[in-house]
Amino acid sequence: MESIQARPSDGLSDQGAKQELEEGAAFTPRFDADGLIVCVAKAASDGQVLMLAYMNAEALRLTLETGVAHYWSRSRNCLWRKGDTSGQVQVVTEIRTDCDQDALLLTVDAGGDGGACHTGRRSCFYRKVALDGGSPTLVFE
Repeated sequence: MESIQARPSDGLSDQGAKQELEEGAAFTPRFDADGLIVCVAKAASDGQVLMLAYMNAEALRLTLETGVAHYWSRSRNCLWRKGDTSGQVQVVTEIRTDCDQDALLLTVDAGGDGGACHTGRRSCFYRKVALDGGSPTLVFE
């Protein structure tokens, strides 16, 4: 498999390059200055957003090669395969990129209990922001 190159997010001043990036068939992910690209994972079964994580070029390469989601942990500063400790291995059924190729959307079949959050919940997005008397508060759902 061809190596994924860490291409920085800047440098789109050339109109032809921008056109190719947005309308072309070449997968050229744009990593940030830290060599990361944001990645949202959603459940294949019902489309619920499960988590947001980051990938570096190695995590993306491993995900493409194995069909199992790999991420870069910013807090631990290391590569990790989702589910190695939780059992919630994410088998990737589809990968999409946004228009300027600086974000990824993974559709996954989550193993184990089908969750993704380290708190034990299915989704990391288990609270919503609500205005209570004009002040934002968090409401658990």
